[in-house]
Formats: sequence, structure tokens, C-alpha cells
Amino acid sequence: MIIKKGLILIILFSSVIFPQYNGKNFSISVDGVYTTSAKIYLNPNSSDATIRNQSFLIEDIFNPGLDFRYRLTEPLIIGLNVEYMTKTSVGPNLRLFSGSSITTVNVEDGFNLIPIEASVYYLLPFSTELFKFFMGGGMGYYYGEQIRKFGDVNVENAERKTAYGIHVSISMDYVINNFVAVKTEMKFRDPQFTVKSRYTKEFANYHGEVFRVPQESFDSKINVDGVTFVLGAVFLF
Repeated sequence: MIIKKGLILIILFSSVIFPQYNGKNFSISVDGVYTTSAKIYLNPNSSDATIRNQSFLIEDIFNPGLDFRYRLTEPLIIGLNVEYMTKTSVGPNLRLFSGSSITTVNVEDGFNLIPIEASVYYLLPFSTELFKFFMGGGMGYYYGEQIRKFGDVNVENAERKTAYGIHVSISMDYVINNFVAVKTEMKFRDPQFTVKSRYTKEFANYHGEVFRVPQESFDSKINVDGVTFVLGAVFLF
């Protein structure tokens, strides 16, 4: 009971002395987002576990984002953020028939992803007038598509499955004045989505040689499992 009362007093004290953004209720931030890595699973439905778990690694993903936050109470904030993420990388990921032989070709594999995340943030008691520390978490909706190109051929996505996920974050804002702050954030999330794709042509011209391309649709799974870091300019209202 004593510990519980002490925690309540700390929260009340911090919210009175160091209110979020010195009394501002609404903020918009323009963010630069960096995600360390993602994986593309090209055979996610294989009966062979080794093949099923093989993935193509994509690293160093940079993208823009927008973040909207509203203060419900002094220590409690709700937020909504949206990003546009796109990244490709080249690797030897496809085997094609050329006459009677099989050739492995380099393919540009990647994805487009739009994360839309709703969050709740708590202003930590040790925040000051200049430095605001937050813990947050929430739910996300992820809309994505596969990118795959080689030669003069790419893929079209025939089916996409809706993807949902959870995330947690820790962040610190440095308040420059009553209208502007700088945000730093580290976020942990694990969005993944599956797509069914097919190639747009039956024959591909690759480095001057013509290859026959499979026409059957195929499944892929994209998993953006890296740690996310955010740097943003916050405008206060």
C-alpha cells in the first residue's frame, strides 16, 4: 500500500511540475525512420522446413513518416503514425531453364509497405521541462506488396493478406521552445505479410538471353523484423 501511494504521488508531482510540452495538447512530427533489416521468404509453404525457413536478407531501410499525437491527460497521450517503406536488394534468387540447362539469375527482390499504427504513450515521471521521456505501445495495420524484377520482367500481386501486429517503443523528446521539439525513438515491431504473385511475361530477356518464366502463381512472405529508430521534428499546438 505504501509503495502504491508513493507511485501515485510521483506521477502526480511529475504531471504538475513538468506537463507534456508545457501545456500543449497536440503535436505533429515529420520523421526519418531507419529499420535495420527485413527478410523475404520465397518458399514459405514448403513442406521441407529447411527450404521453408530460407530467407533473403534486406538491410538498411530508410523511409519517411508522419506522427500525430494528442494529450488525453498530463501523463497519457494517444498517437497515430503512418509511414511509407520501400526497399529492394539484388541476389541470386531464381533458377530458369535455358534450353536443356538450368541457370541461376540475379533478381531484384523487395517490398513496399505502409505501416499504420495506433499507440498509447505514458510520460515518465523523471521527465523535465526540456527532456520528455515516453514509453508506448499499440496495434498496427500493415499493407504491403512484393517487388520482384529481373531483365524485362516483374511480378504483379494477385492476392494480399491483411497483416496486423503489435509494437512497443521508448522515446525522448527535447523541447526547444513552446512550438518545436526534436524526437528520438526506438521501436520494436515484427510486421509480416504474405502475398501471392505471378510474373507479367512468359519469356524474359536477361542479359541478351531469352528464358522461359514460370506462369504459375507463387507465395512469398515478407517479415520486417529489424529494430526501428526514429528521428523527427515535432511541431506543437
